[in-house]
Amino acid sequence: MKRSKRYRELVEKIKLSGPCALDQAVEFLKQSASAKFDETVELAVRLGVDPKRSDQLIRGTVVLPHGTGRKVRILALAKGEKVKEAEDAGADFVGSDEYIEKIQGGWLEFDTIIATPDMMKDVGRLGKVLGPRGLMPNPKSGTVTFDLAKAITEARAGKIEYRTDKTGNVHAVFGKASFTAEQLRGNLLELAREIVRAKPAAAKGQYIRSATISTTMGPGIPVDVTALVDSVKQ
Repeated sequence: MKRSKRYRELVEKIKLSGPCALDQAVEFLKQSASAKFDETVELAVRLGVDPKRSDQLIRGTVVLPHGTGRKVRILALAKGEKVKEAEDAGADFVGSDEYIEKIQGGWLEFDTIIATPDMMKDVGRLGKVLGPRGLMPNPKSGTVTFDLAKAITEARAGKIEYRTDKTGNVHAVFGKASFTAEQLRGNLLELAREIVRAKPAAAKGQYIRSATISTTMGPGIPVDVTALVDSVKQ
């Protein structure tokens, strides 16, 4: 792929700078957004954990202070009086068996599913469809709960889930390129803070080994790990 002169110059600046302080990394991130659409920004962290050991797997959720910048389509699976609670809380789709059948038929026009615990025996049939897409409701991520109002409100506010992949890395969205530098910095710090808090007791040695931020179409920008960890502890 042929890159623009502006892109090549930015890549060269990043190479010369090496791992960047937080503010400089966010500045480079803003400069790297040149697509005709509002690019998503993402953090990629390499962790000093062994993903083959269950006691070193990282998984959690965080509500980003400035949201994710995208509209989240929420499906609430519930019955009885919980249907009205979900509707009042602003879920886009609310129901039970009829939506399970629609999903089995290929319907996937939603971004998050929140289900009450009594629905999970039926939702379990959707594991092969929802699991690979990261859409399966899970108590650990707060998407299996009787408190639908709280879960839906948090999802609207910018709640995201993060977890380690097979190689011990975490990839998570923390906003849009159109966000201000201060908004991006705030979201990034909150996400990094939660990842640091989730450090398993069994993990030995350096926990965060590298951190990189990028836009959808931009180059990876390495962030100085020591400075990042110091910032989240403040």
